[in-house]
Amino acid sequence: MSKRVAASLVAGAMVVALSACGSGGGSADGKDSGHKLTVGFSQVGAESGWRTANTKSVQDAAKKAGITLKFSDAQQKQENQIKAIRSFIQQKVDVIAFSPVVESGWDTVLKEAKDAHIPVVLTDRAVDSKDDSLYVSFLGSDFVEEGKRAGDWLVKEYQGRTDPVNIVELQGTTGSAPANDRKSGFTDVIKADAKFKIVASQTGDFTRAKGKEVMQAFLKSQPKIDVLYAHNDDMALGAIQAIEEAGKKPGVDIKIISVDGVKDAFTAMSQGKINVDVECNPLLGDQLMDLVKKVKAGEQVPRRIKTQEGVFTQDQAAAALPTRQY
Repeated sequence: MSKRVAASLVAGAMVVALSACGSGGGSADGKDSGHKLTVGFSQVGAESGWRTANTKSVQDAAKKAGITLKFSDAQQKQENQIKAIRSFIQQKVDVIAFSPVVESGWDTVLKEAKDAHIPVVLTDRAVDSKDDSLYVSFLGSDFVEEGKRAGDWLVKEYQGRTDPVNIVELQGTTGSAPANDRKSGFTDVIKADAKFKIVASQTGDFTRAKGKEVMQAFLKSQPKIDVLYAHNDDMALGAIQAIEEAGKKPGVDIKIISVDGVKDAFTAMSQGKINVDVECNPLLGDQLMDLVKKVKAGEQVPRRIKTQEGVFTQDQAAAALPTRQY
């Protein structure tokens, strides 16, 4: 009887082996080549035109690449992103990608993903974890460089002037990588010249409504404002409303430096209301899908992948506006 059992087990094993060989080749993860890649993507939210364009880019690119995308909107709350990542782990997705709301506090959940052998890709924003084995790559802009470019324009604009230049700053979400880095890059450039003074700095949370509200407060508390530096376009556009309601001309009475380069801001630039915009490209979808395919295939990928971006003045914005994609 035991010989019969043994024989049947051997025969069964041969059938399995033959069927596997005849399947057209298995993949490294033990799944056949027809397996559809599944990516869990946790987005910050929908706080700005930039973010909306970024989400659409990721969704469109996944569809085009034939990748199943499990999408979660964190509504700008870290706890929602952590829940989403844990849900992706439970669902055993192939790759997790996310744009962190803030830089800190990710080690525990990313360790859970690592223990589950699910690679993690950071998009748009970085984390400040000391354990860089918790993610495989970071795809996004250099926010420090963006801040420096904003500062470089300001220094050039006021070259030769000795009078104080009073600056108000609309910061992004407190603790987020773009807010931290755009502030530090800008400050590093202007600190060499004592005439540049940041007289007020407060978060506008990357939203148009909060940008307007904080700018209204700045206009009431500061007797003289020469320049507004906004960490994103939506806050700048909200601030423009506040400036106009106060009877001042944005772009003239108060020069405006912004970051992102969304279509609404290009329209405002072409109208003379924003003086310069440092581009931060949200169309990361195709690069992200290409990256997750390589990661899942076990290919070596760069730890840091930067996006290519420019700086636009009013004349350049007017020329580029008709073909602006976001």
